[in-house]
Amino acid sequence: MTCIVSLRIRGRVQGVGFRAFLREEARAAGLSGWVRNCRDGTVEAVLGGSAEGLAQVRAAAAAGPPGARVDAVEASEPPPGTAVSPGVAVLPTE
Repeated sequence: MTCIVSLRIRGRVQGVGFRAFLREEARAAGLSGWVRNCRDGTVEAVLGGSAEGLAQVRAAAAAGPPGARVDAVEASEPPPGTAVSPGVAVLPTE
C-alpha cells in the first residue's frame, strides 16, 4: 500500500546538507517524492511509499545529518490529490 506524507523539519536544518541527506535516506527506503528548503528556515518534504519506509525516513529526519540540530519533525497529510513522481528530487527553495 502506498502512503503519502508531508514532513516539515524545524531546527538548524539548512546549510548542513539536510536535503541531500533526506533524499538519500528516502531513496534507500524505496520512497518517491521531493525535498526543499523553505524561506522560514525549515525543510519540507513530500514523500510516498510504504508505511515502513516512511517511518524509517521520519526517524532519520529526527536524527538528521552531522551538523544539524532537529527540534521537531511535523508530519501531516498532504492536500487531497497530491501525487509523487518516481525518484526523490531536491527542489529549489520555496
